[in-house]
Amino acid sequence: MTQKITLSIPDRLHEKLNEWRSSFNLSKMFQDALSDAIERKEAFSKKLCEEFDMTQIINRLHQEKEQWLKNFYNAGRNRGFGWAQGAHYQDLLYVLACNDTCNSEQEIVRHSRFKAYFADLYDAHGLTRYAQKSGVDHEKKFLQGWFDGVNAFWNEVREHI
Repeated sequence: MTQKITLSIPDRLHEKLNEWRSSFNLSKMFQDALSDAIERKEAFSKKLCEEFDMTQIINRLHQEKEQWLKNFYNAGRNRGFGWAQGAHYQDLLYVLACNDTCNSEQEIVRHSRFKAYFADLYDAHGLTRYAQKSGVDHEKKFLQGWFDGVNAFWNEVREHI
């Protein structure tokens, strides 16, 4: 049994195809090319499984990811603590309240009062670059660390104010 599929090709290629269509068996060409591509993928996959311990590789990558996220959290915590040291009282209270009431950490990043600060912070820590290429786990960890740093500072000074 055969299945019918539809392919899309660029206009320029279609023009050239029309010139030579009678000299090609397009169905056979596609079948052969697809079979070759699938065979290469299967061979590569088999080779990976035979030559490498995928469980070990996955475990290593998982550990590296956890360390990477921990580094972002720690960097955020340090920056949050440092920000809090120089923050105006009103800004500090706003951030502390936002930490309890904001729908997400992103709310503080987009707030007009802090937007420029966070834009510089994101650039300094490569958050923008990574956010464009992958998920946002690292950004969440960084902001969680940032809020934790602000809270740690506040816990140290609030009894003395």
